Amino acid sequence: MKSYEIMFIVRPTLSEDETKQTIKNFGDVLTSNGATIVDSKDMGQRELAYEIKKFKSGYYYVYQVEANDDKAIKEFDRLALISSDIIRHLITKIEK
Repeated sequence: MKSYEIMFIVRPTLSEDETKQTIKNFGDVLTSNGATIVDSKDMGQRELAYEIKKFKSGYYYVYQVEANDDKAIKEFDRLALISSDIIRHLITKIEK
């Protein structure tokens, strides 16, 4: 199995319920495509180092994921690029 770390920033203008729903939806994208979420970390709202899409802060979230292939990772990446709720994301493969 391959291990990945996925960090993404949700836009700060969403309500708390909308933010939780966005995080849940993207977690479901991973699990429904065969990945296993090993750990998830809520890092809270933080100030951005520079403005992204006219936002100066964002809600940070991190997933530790294991998957046999990269199908789930590619689907997450595709949907995160399309979504207006995610202002930035980073997927890192963890070498063991």
